[in-house]
Amino acid sequence: MIAIINYGVGNIRAFANIYHKLDIPLKIAHQVDDLQGVTRLILPGVGAFDHAMERLQQSGMKERLNELVLKDKLPVIGICVGMQMLTQSSDEGKLPGLSWINGVVKKFDVSKINYTTHLPHMGWNDVKPIKENPLWRGLEKEAKFYFLHSYYFHCNNPDDAIAVSDYGLPFTCAVNHENIYGVQFHPEKSHHYGIQLLKNFASL
Repeated sequence: MIAIINYGVGNIRAFANIYHKLDIPLKIAHQVDDLQGVTRLILPGVGAFDHAMERLQQSGMKERLNELVLKDKLPVIGICVGMQMLTQSSDEGKLPGLSWINGVVKKFDVSKINYTTHLPHMGWNDVKPIKENPLWRGLEKEAKFYFLHSYYFHCNNPDDAIAVSDYGLPFTCAVNHENIYGVQFHPEKSHHYGIQLLKNFASL
């Protein structure tokens, strides 16, 4: 049973619609009791880093999620700001992240971006897997995903990076450490590419 963590920050309904069409069991977790019996977790996120961390803390689910991810080793995927929350900290805010993966969130250097609109990085972009991973099944070539962000995930351990994209400079757009995954793009807005990725996550 997949649980989408609903702490007030994220496009919950879009994920639910995709899994409903795939006929994959799913529940929306609003509180700790909703996490009973789940086998996989989706941590969505949009907006500012500190606001997302505050809302997760206020939800009352943070400590239980730490147990499920770090102790019970349930597969989890953070999406967009949800991915950034996996780190220790972010240039965007002052609050600590979840520290589930060894990394920090950095802001793009606009001086290196040769586009009319510098930030945010918005729209479709190529995603290049840099190591084999079950998340990429059926997506090994010419995968494109929808992005909307001004900050990116910097891995302190390069082995945790599993895909890169480019916006003025190459940046890590997907990570994996043990049972923990993160993607900077929005699979729920990425048509058949995103549907395939969410299907892959459900089968981990």
